Amino acid sequence: MAKLSALTTQLKKNFGFDNFKGNQEAIIQNVLDGKDTFVLMPTGGGKSLCYQLPSLLMEGTAIVISPLIALMKNQVDAMRNFSEEDGIAHFINSSLTKQAIDQVKNDILSGKTKLLYVAPESLTKEENIEFLKQLKISFYAVDEAHCISEWGHDFRPEYRRIRPIINDIGAAPLIALTATATPKVQHDIQKNLGMLNATVFKSSFNRANLYYEVRPKTNNVDKDIIKYIRSQAGKSGIIYCLSRKKVEELSETLRMNGISVLPYHAGMDSAVRSQNQDSFLMEKAEVIVATIAFGMGIDKPDVRYVLHYDMPKSLEGYYQETGRGGRDGGEGQCIAFYAYKDLDKLRKFMQGKPVAEQEIGNQLLLETQAYAESSVCRRKLLLHYFGEEYMEENCGCCDNCMKPRKFIEGQELLSLVLETILLVKEKFKAEHIVDILKGNETSDVKSYQHNDLDNFSSASDEDERLLHAVIRQAMIAGFISKDIENYGLLKLTASGKAYLKKPQPFPIVKDNEFDDEEEETNVGGKNSGGTCAADDVLFSILKDLRKKLSKKLEVPPFVIFQDPSLEAMATSYPITMDELQNIPGVGAGKAKRYGEEFLKVIKEHVKENEIIRPEDLRVRTVANKSKLKVSIIQAIDRKIALDDIALSKGLEISELLDEIEAIVYSGTKINIDYFLNEVMDPDHIDEIFDYFSSAETDKIDAALDDLGEDDYSETEVRLVRIKFLSEIGN
Repeated sequence: MAKLSALTTQLKKNFGFDNFKGNQEAIIQNVLDGKDTFVLMPTGGGKSLCYQLPSLLMEGTAIVISPLIALMKNQVDAMRNFSEEDGIAHFINSSLTKQAIDQVKNDILSGKTKLLYVAPESLTKEENIEFLKQLKISFYAVDEAHCISEWGHDFRPEYRRIRPIINDIGAAPLIALTATATPKVQHDIQKNLGMLNATVFKSSFNRANLYYEVRPKTNNVDKDIIKYIRSQAGKSGIIYCLSRKKVEELSETLRMNGISVLPYHAGMDSAVRSQNQDSFLMEKAEVIVATIAFGMGIDKPDVRYVLHYDMPKSLEGYYQETGRGGRDGGEGQCIAFYAYKDLDKLRKFMQGKPVAEQEIGNQLLLETQAYAESSVCRRKLLLHYFGEEYMEENCGCCDNCMKPRKFIEGQELLSLVLETILLVKEKFKAEHIVDILKGNETSDVKSYQHNDLDNFSSASDEDERLLHAVIRQAMIAGFISKDIENYGLLKLTASGKAYLKKPQPFPIVKDNEFDDEEEETNVGGKNSGGTCAADDVLFSILKDLRKKLSKKLEVPPFVIFQDPSLEAMATSYPITMDELQNIPGVGAGKAKRYGEEFLKVIKEHVKENEIIRPEDLRVRTVANKSKLKVSIIQAIDRKIALDDIALSKGLEISELLDEIEAIVYSGTKINIDYFLNEVMDPDHIDEIFDYFSSAETDKIDAALDDLGEDDYSETEVRLVRIKFLSEIGN
């Protein structure tokens, strides 16, 4: 007991805390006793203290292997704040000059330094290995240890070389720490670090103060985010994006809309990146927009919201990033914006990688998709993923639990699922089981002759999403387990086999539905349609005006403005030319050509009805935001073939046509005759052009129905529609 009270005394003396949190004291004692230690503790649980305090109490220098320069700087600054001696903690990484490294080495050799942070890349350098061999090393700490596992969300190949290098430098006790690890990742870490016999300290993953929500990612996502941030005035927040480009674009959009924001990603100059991080920590900026490079070990206790502009590549990544909210135990809102097409894009990026890597990546994405679409308590889902059982039926702190849920009886479907898993000898994934039940004759189903099974097509009337929901909820209920090691093959547990012998009621809740709204609102796309206008009366007035102008100018109505543009006008009430140009599908040319009459009608409507316009929620966009569109126009001016432009921009031809359609719908005139004359029959061009001259709608489906799908392709119709809109409308 004296030992424990002595530790508490040291805690108070060195860090000013009166008590340890959770397992901290037992972990520190284990390190002091010279034993290998594995620590699994959620973000905000106080992992750093588990190696910081013992480093001060033990003889020699502790080596902390850490993956990010930002993390090291933050931790070293924190340690120096607790000590009178700056030399107490140092780091060695690529950001230091040779002179700075020499100063670090002098401090270490003189015995001042108790904690040395090293990047895994720096650890592999021969000169650093030789230097570290001279030291008395108290212990090694591997921080963010999940980077070791390719099943983790932030795999770093250099981390897999840590054990051999430690052996080369000299043996000492080892402590590995991570905030996120499934049982599979935990085993992988311990095996790779040669610490299978380590004492394992595992804290609960439940962060009761965090609220989890998934919202559909619409075309208005920027507006949704601005509206949300304004509702959280004065509070700190982090927004995660998957690409550096999106970080730059979004932070600029937020800045133009009066939000105190800074960007952060690995492609920025390290000094600027470090300065932005410090500004956020010092509350000179309220919001940081970042890639996953930001946040590891960032100890800002009062982050009140974490938004995900894109769904992450894995649930581990998501859990760790959301864990940066509410670390002081106060409120932390975790809101993710989800669209299936984002995950689809991530799958495409994986193509060309080794098959095993693709399989792992796909499994992780499927888990993310399941989390986003499921109607089950999000806390229960997350904790189940990390091997922890959450017994409450309603956590009261996620969007799924906060809204009434409709349960349906799933006993029959569960029995079918369990039977089918056994029929295929527990050697297939969820997608294959669903294909059998639905009666989908895929190449895999046919090659294994699973279309001959009694259960084939036995649930053909059910929605695939419902069948996936049954499988997921059966896993949470403990009837099915997923063999992660073998790419997610489904197995029956003892409970699952018992259920088959004696089925019982099994209420299930249907998944949330996320419509791909971009399909509906994408100007000029195949199914151009619209969202609903907020002001139906104004929308109707604007449609009448468009019709009148259409007759007067002898052009189809859609040439003037598409429905989505009118709907946006009837929602945000633009009354100046600048505001009108901020409407989707309205460029400077189109605003100048047709805008005056529309603005006049909107002004009158606003005045007559005493409407308070939502101008404060208007998203101000960055001028020339899309360099891509400018470069496409320039390439077309130089008469470069469209397929060559698509190739050079890394786009599919349909994606390039989306961009060109947005350009012409906004009122910019372009000439693609040089390309049309190369790839299309002149009669076909004339026939499609004539069709649009008298058409009521610009929809591609309607054009193909009228012209005949056997005679014309969708791409041909889209190409001529571009020519028509440019010549007649612009």
